[in-house]
Parts: sequence; C-alpha cells; structure tokens
Amino acid sequence: MDLELRHLKTIRTIADAGSLTKAAARLGLAQPALSAQLKRIERTLGGRLFERGRFGVRPTALGEFVLERARVVLPAISELQQEAVRFTSAGGAVAGLRLGGTHGPLLGGLVDRLATVRPGVPVTTFTTWSEREIAASVTAGRLDFALIGACGESPAPESERLSWREVAVDPVFVMLAESHPLAGKREIGLAELAAEAWADVPGDGCFADCFTLACARAGFTPTRVYETDTASCIHLVQVGRAAGLCRATLPPTPGMVTRPLAGTPLTWRHLVGWHPGTPAADSAAEVVTQARAAHADAAARSDSYTQWLADHGDPADHRNAADPGPPWGAEGRAAAPGRSWPPSVTDYP
Repeated sequence: MDLELRHLKTIRTIADAGSLTKAAARLGLAQPALSAQLKRIERTLGGRLFERGRFGVRPTALGEFVLERARVVLPAISELQQEAVRFTSAGGAVAGLRLGGTHGPLLGGLVDRLATVRPGVPVTTFTTWSEREIAASVTAGRLDFALIGACGESPAPESERLSWREVAVDPVFVMLAESHPLAGKREIGLAELAAEAWADVPGDGCFADCFTLACARAGFTPTRVYETDTASCIHLVQVGRAAGLCRATLPPTPGMVTRPLAGTPLTWRHLVGWHPGTPAADSAAEVVTQARAAHADAAARSDSYTQWLADHGDPADHRNAADPGPPWGAEGRAAAPGRSWPPSVTDYP
C-alpha cells in the first residue's frame, strides 16, 4: 500500500482526538474500520504509530516523526489547492465579480452600483449568516470579495490572509412595534427595555457577548433572545413579541420603528475584504468606494439614522462601551487622527 494524503489526515486526526473512538466519530468511520486502517498504515510505515492505553492513545517516537512531517505537508497541500482554485477561477483576468455577504441592506446596494459602473461585468452573490464562512471562501478563491460586519473593535476573520477596508461604522439601533409605549421617544435607554424579549440574527462573532455585557452594565439580564432570520426578527417586532437589534441602516418597514440606544452601547463595523494575491485585488478600490456609497444611500433612507447623525456626528466616535479602544484600520493599524468620514480607501493602507 502506498502512503496517501488521507492516511496522513487520519494519523493527525487520531493524534488530535487522543483516542480511536473520538477519531472514528470525527472521520465518520466505525472504530473497527479505523483500527484496521491504522494497522495498514503502520505496516506501510514500518512500525507502530500510537501506544494504546486505558486513557486513549499517544504517539510513539515513529508517530511523532510522522506527525511532524504531516503538520508541514498537509497545510502546504491545502494552500496549493487554494492557489490552484484562485488561478483557475480568475483565468488571468476578472471576468466577473463574486461577492459574499451577510444578510443586510448593503449587499443589494453594492450589486446595484457595480452593475451601473460596470454594465458588462457579471456580478454573482452568496449570502450566509457566518462571517467566517464568507472570509474562508474568499481565502479559498471561491469568492472575490467579502462584505461583512464586525462588532465594535473585534478583528476581521482571516486577517492574516485577507486585506480588509472599513466601509462605515454604525450605531446599533433597536426595533420596536409602532404601538410600543417607547416608540415615540427620540432615543431609548437600554435599561428601559429590561423586561423585553429580544430578536436578532445569528452570527459567529462576539456581538451576542457584547450585547449581554451591555445589558449587564444597564442593570439587567435579557429574559429571552430569539436568534433567527431577518424576516422573522421583523415579524416578532411587528406583532409585539420582541424588541429587535438592527443596524442603523435598516430600511423603513411598515408596522415598526427603529430608534437609537442612548449612549451608543453597541456599534457595528461594515468591512470589505479580498485576497491580495488575486486579479480581483485590482478592483478593490472601486468595490470599497461603491460599498461606501451604498452605505451612504442606505443611511439617507433611514429618517432615524439621519436624525442620529445630525445629533451625534461621526459614528466612528461611538465605539462599543464594552471595548472603548481607539479606532483602528481594518488591517489592525491605528487610524490617523482627524481622518475624514466616511474614510477614504487610502485611510487604511
């Protein structure tokens, strides 16, 4: 039997899991089948790779030697596959633009603007609630650009591989039914909503933790949080079952209002990311510019956000109270003092 990559992955999985039972579950195999496969691999390599005991398995000296090589070979092969996908997908030129985005008002605006300025270039989209999935797809070459959000000052995913630019920083607003007793207020203190159930879209960043911390600082713990899709969140708000958390750019919706939270306890950063080693990177400046214009369009359509901007100015000055560090560029560098709003693409080189 010749040694194959799948055999190296099996060895690494066994070592990481610490037992054949756990490794078999991760690999989707029955334990006897995994044991038989391991014996064949050991025969090929000339010796035992793991010592078996009552507390699981641990690598032998030969096993450590093979694992050391596997930890070099497997990432190298993965990188080769990603580079090959990017090369094949690009074909040496940007035939189209593949955008990935979380559910929100900016992706449609960006597609519309790109279709206007590049009428001959096809634009395709992919959406999911997972910012990490979108970023991983850009890294792997399956998408050209990511349009995602990040809570407060939290870092963007895949930050070591992708280039990121900040599009805008928004305060997080609350959605209430038009009939809600607080709907007529200009701003609402978070503590005034202590008795409410809440609705929000899911995500894999730190927003849920930041919201819980903001509530704790306001003196309460949320009684219930419904994590669901945008349409369901809006429905729960409209019928009075919950207060909803939303980006300030959420468009006007019948049956409900959006209102700022006093003191801006939560903020949301819109980011555009891409892989610098692909032909699509040549279009990055234009994509960022159009994303910022789409954000400005969305902000202008919201009366509550327009009023908030008139009252408070630059949203970048209202970072999460839970993480009051200085504004920083989307690639982790400190933003220059006195930068303009919205920032230009050269603000974060």
